[in-house]
Amino acid sequence: MKNIITLILALSSYAAFSNTFDSSRYYFEKGLEEKSSKRYLVASGYFKNAIKFNPAYIEAYIENGLVNKEMRRTDESKLNFTRAYELDSKNEIAVTELMELYFNYRQYQQAIEFAKKCKIAPARDRIVALSYFQLEDYARAEKLLLNLVSKNPKDAELTYTTARNYLEMGFELKAIPYYVKAVELLKTNAAWHYELGLIYLNNENFKAASKSFTNAINHGYARNNDVNENLGFACLYSGETEQAEKLLQDVVAKKPGDKELIINVAGAFYEMKMYDISLEFCQKILELDMKDGKALYQAGLCFQKKGQTERGMQMCDKAIELDPGLARLKSKKMKMGL
Repeated sequence: MKNIITLILALSSYAAFSNTFDSSRYYFEKGLEEKSSKRYLVASGYFKNAIKFNPAYIEAYIENGLVNKEMRRTDESKLNFTRAYELDSKNEIAVTELMELYFNYRQYQQAIEFAKKCKIAPARDRIVALSYFQLEDYARAEKLLLNLVSKNPKDAELTYTTARNYLEMGFELKAIPYYVKAVELLKTNAAWHYELGLIYLNNENFKAASKSFTNAINHGYARNNDVNENLGFACLYSGETEQAEKLLQDVVAKKPGDKELIINVAGAFYEMKMYDISLEFCQKILELDMKDGKALYQAGLCFQKKGQTERGMQMCDKAIELDPGLARLKSKKMKMGL
């Protein structure tokens, strides 16, 4: 009698398990059908039911994660892939999806950790390289980025990131070829053109800087005072003096109280031996403050270069009285402006 009862209980347990398994499988199959028809919300409901009947149903978690990803419900997608990973840490789909989700969430260290667990994910090396860049570990990023760019020479994002990586490392000259290649690959990216222009300007390649700034503007870069100022200096030092004067006059007109800007403009025109224009900018400062030593000294240098030596020297001496720190400039023998 006891054996019969045991058998009945076992059969009952098996029947219950079988029914649970059948129900779980039924909802899973229905979910796949709805997914194939792109009815993702309905599909997600079926996958949830499948999981309800079988909480260890890895495939259901994966599929539910994928349909939620299609609906851009990333938090729920992440929960499903995480559960699948907890049930099977070697599940390639779960690991790959979590790698990409963490990267998109800008949780770069976690993205790297999951990338190292991937075996076949095509995006693995890319995500690791970009993550190291975002984490400011530029030395590690360099080798990975160079390897990826050599394999994918037409990938604009990787090429640009390599340029930025060198820039962040302090190697501007190494950055330039990658910037050039990046803007060749994606000519419409105004920001990249402008960044390249700044590097050229810093390295005194003024013609290239002027061209890059112009390309940035032509592709929609906002033309504010900083842009016009940088373009103005690039034009001036590359010999486009008429355009430079127009640009810099316009910037100064919009920022009439910025004495540092104005004295820099005056000094730049002095360097280009355009003494009358330099004097005009000095006058703008002196109209604001007659006791501005730097402006007075710069004006004195201009008068000396124009042949009015005595007047110029008197102005310089007066400037030194106002600002004794200017005395050191006498040793320059009027080679340059301030």
